[in-house]
Amino acid sequence: MPKNKGKGGKNRRRGKNENEDEKRELVFKEDGQEYAQVTKMLGNGRCESLCFDGEKRLCHIRGKLRKKVWVNAGDIVLVGLREFQDEKADIILRYTPDEARHLKQYGELPEATKINEGVEEGEEMGDEDVDFTFEDVDDI
Repeated sequence: MPKNKGKGGKNRRRGKNENEDEKRELVFKEDGQEYAQVTKMLGNGRCESLCFDGEKRLCHIRGKLRKKVWVNAGDIVLVGLREFQDEKADIILRYTPDEARHLKQYGELPEATKINEGVEEGEEMGDEDVDFTFEDVDDI
C-alpha cells in the first residue's frame, strides 16, 4: 500500500477560492502607473493594451497574478510603466467590472471607455460586427 508523501490531495490542488465574493478597497493609480484596457491576449503571460494616456503597450502579467487572476481582452487593468522601456509595461492589478464602473464615476477613466464584460476568447476589441448573409442553394 503506498504511503501518502504529498502535501495534500485533489482538493488541495483545486484550491479554495476564498477571495471570490470579498469586497476590496478601490486602488487608484500612483506615479509611474497608468490605467489600460487589454485589447489582445498574446499568450505566455503577455497582452497588448491600450493605455489611457494614448499609448499602445505590450504588457506582461506579473507572476503574482499569473495563475490566480485571469486577465481577458476588454478588462480594465492597472499597469506599472517601465522607466527604461516606454513601449512595455507590467500588469499590477485587474479591476472587476464594478470597480471599473466606480473608477469611471470618479473621473479616473475617460467617459468613452467601454467596460466589456463579455469579450470572447480569440476576439479582438474594436472589431465591427460583421453580418453574414447566406443565400439558399438548391442541391441537385
